[in-house]
Amino acid sequence: MKHLLQLHLGAALGSHLVSGGATFQELQNLSSRLRQAAQQIKERSRDGLQGTGWLLLPYSDPTEVMKVGRSLASFDALIQIGIGGSALGNQMLHSALLPPYWNEICHEKGRPRFYISDNVDSLENMTMWKCVDPKRTALIVASKSGSTAETMANFLFSWERLERAVGKEEAARQTVVITDLKESLLKDFALEQGCLTLELPSTVGGRYSVLSPVGLLSAAALGIDVPALLCGAREMAQSLVDLEGMEQNPDRRETGLTWLHYLRGRNMFAFIPYLDGLAMFSDWFAQLWGESLGKAGRGSTPIKALGTIDQHSQLQLYTEGPDDKLYVLVHVKHVDEDITIPLSKDKSLSSLSYLFNQSMNRLRDVEQLSTASALIKAGRPVLWVEIPKLDAKHLGGLIYFFEFATALTGGVMDVNPFDQPGVEQGKHYTYGLMERPGYQSFAEEARGFSALLSQRTIAIPSQEKC
Repeated sequence: MKHLLQLHLGAALGSHLVSGGATFQELQNLSSRLRQAAQQIKERSRDGLQGTGWLLLPYSDPTEVMKVGRSLASFDALIQIGIGGSALGNQMLHSALLPPYWNEICHEKGRPRFYISDNVDSLENMTMWKCVDPKRTALIVASKSGSTAETMANFLFSWERLERAVGKEEAARQTVVITDLKESLLKDFALEQGCLTLELPSTVGGRYSVLSPVGLLSAAALGIDVPALLCGAREMAQSLVDLEGMEQNPDRRETGLTWLHYLRGRNMFAFIPYLDGLAMFSDWFAQLWGESLGKAGRGSTPIKALGTIDQHSQLQLYTEGPDDKLYVLVHVKHVDEDITIPLSKDKSLSSLSYLFNQSMNRLRDVEQLSTASALIKAGRPVLWVEIPKLDAKHLGGLIYFFEFATALTGGVMDVNPFDQPGVEQGKHYTYGLMERPGYQSFAEEARGFSALLSQRTIAIPSQEKC
């Protein structure tokens, strides 16, 4: 039987765990609670409540996104301006589904180079514009409200550069706005300038928006198989609906185990893929998981790691440090590209003979199994997630799996996985300190708190002239 995804639970259950292992019976006892949490998510979606529009994204028609994407494909460079979910999702799709070093080889494929403008960094923005020809560059700006300070600051800079080089009318033709079409500063700007607009539904939060035009437009422009991506997500969505019981529903089992280990003090979630193509999936997942669950003194802290790299930086902590983490290792069963490690006749390298003529992919897979084994020996709980291959369909399924798992975990933790009040607090302080009208009280409050940063200062003087 072909699988979209497999979840292996054995190493996260049982008596081998040092600080108390979750039992299969405990997992079974959560069935009704998990069923209730899943039902609440479906009811919120059916009622059109805020934050649940992502559940319907796999069923959306990609025709318009594909059409606009084809028009953007004719440019030499494409810049997406956004932050958080309006940037990380794009980076995740491109890292997973496009060849490495994309900007070096994209013209061989007749597609544009791709740049993300997300963090507020003057040098990054200035250097990016030195790399592109404004006349051959298109902009995508994505923000639901159009008022996000970082996104709009970056957009104002890029729009000014583009307008100065090609004029206002041409700049508008080279710009696509993705925003809430009901109420948004960006919607008003697009109408005023004549920019093409695509809708980011008001019921879709940024961190859940990767399967909306926010993520799909740039993907389409760069040649990613958008219909297959949605097909995989749709197939996963339908499977999770059909698999009502705890026995066969991997999302409910993953959520149940997360909760049981959370109750045992394992309030960190180490997400460890081994393919470079999934490195940005970890970044995307970290926002999804952390921003959705960290509320009311509860939450599970996401930890980003990547395969063999972090065996040499984090594994020591994982095996002999505090037993406060649940480990999720993501395995891709089949990878087309492989290298046969060359044989060397140099005497000085003879001790490496165990590597000669071996598959590099096999070495990576062995390393992943070795890491899992070291964690299990140390009594740490390990979940093993496996997909058959890293292509658009299976990535779409993986995205939806973890989106639903996150929402379900929020329900079990009794937090709202679709808001972000802590983020909004920081935004209000930023608006106040940047002297946005109506936010003066937030500025005064922020100055009071930040005054603590300059107290009890210890300085190291610089004496030598270098």
